[in-house]
Amino acid sequence: MFDAEYLRRQFPILETKIRGKYPLVYLDNAATTQKPFAVINSIVDYYTKYNANVHRGVHYLSGLATDMFEKSREVVRAFINADSKEEIIFTRGTTESINLIAHSFSKTFLTKDDTVMITQMEHHSNIVPWQIARDDCGFSLDYLTFDENGELENVKEKILSVKPKLLSVCHISNTLGTVNDIKEIISLCHSIGCYVLIDGAQSIAHKRIDVKDSDADMFVFSGHKVYAPMGAGVLYAKKDILEKMAVYHGGGEMIKEVTMEKTTYNDLPYKFEAGTPSVADVIGLATALSWLKSNDTEELFAYEDYLSDYATQRLKEIDGLRIFGNAKHKSSCISFLVDGVHHLDLGTLLDAMGVAIRTGHHCAEPVMQKFGIEGTDRLSFAAYTTKEDIDIFIDSLNKALKMLR
Repeated sequence: MFDAEYLRRQFPILETKIRGKYPLVYLDNAATTQKPFAVINSIVDYYTKYNANVHRGVHYLSGLATDMFEKSREVVRAFINADSKEEIIFTRGTTESINLIAHSFSKTFLTKDDTVMITQMEHHSNIVPWQIARDDCGFSLDYLTFDENGELENVKEKILSVKPKLLSVCHISNTLGTVNDIKEIISLCHSIGCYVLIDGAQSIAHKRIDVKDSDADMFVFSGHKVYAPMGAGVLYAKKDILEKMAVYHGGGEMIKEVTMEKTTYNDLPYKFEAGTPSVADVIGLATALSWLKSNDTEELFAYEDYLSDYATQRLKEIDGLRIFGNAKHKSSCISFLVDGVHHLDLGTLLDAMGVAIRTGHHCAEPVMQKFGIEGTDRLSFAAYTTKEDIDIFIDSLNKALKMLR
């Protein structure tokens, strides 16, 4: 069994006493993960030992900062098995990465006769940018639906019928926990000349990511979902796509030469990295990925699946509780409602007992609309989650339900 207790000791926030009384049971990892000492220390080291702007200085500190920043790019490249560091663009997170692609890919690759396809289970960050780009560029926007179990339906038929130019799909749903078979989807799309963008925000911490094996054209994720700081994210795309894509933000670093008449743009990856980056957060991201890789990730992922199965079985013992998302392949989170109990009321009472879960629509309103509900309660797991955490959660849940029913 994976030694989660050993890992817990590396996360100082998990020692917190809620309201000075209850030990923290943190089950909101799909929203953001906590940070180990290794990541925290890397940020402190940057600001106390080599804080400087990168790429633009000849002085000693700038050289150190630049070296650490570019080494971080290599860590990310290796972690997702990309071909080149030129294919790794640093952003502020998944949201900015998708916005960048929606803007630049649309301007470069799409016409009014083309269709972009998304799915009904996407996070708003993989819906709204495409709606904005559609309104700006005039292409059509279509979507795949999912069934009552939370599995995408009629995928092959719909894709072959619509023949989209690009499909943008989550690897793992942040509400349903559904693990989509991205390798099969990518192969199908490529057979008709369709590009594929994978939203890896929920999979980066829970699945082995290999962009060459999956043949994803684009893959995006946020650092804070994988034990890294907020403010750093990644856009991976195949080099030939990035070379053709229009620039997104303008400013320093993304230029070769600027005159009052025109600008020529920098080489990859800097073409898409305008302005001063969040250097400390990028270094923290690389540290988090290295920390994660230093563990037995296959054992870790199996442990998380065990926790999910265990929590699911415990929840099913509660009368009137309904789980949303029962796909054959699930990971990382469980969404549920209890008959006659408002999700916000339940989350509030659990918080009073030291248990942190997420309540609401989870930035996935179309999922809620599919089921005819306003929101759910959601628990989600990480490497430091323990069986005891789940037992405390279940005990607290039962106490809360006695008060609410």
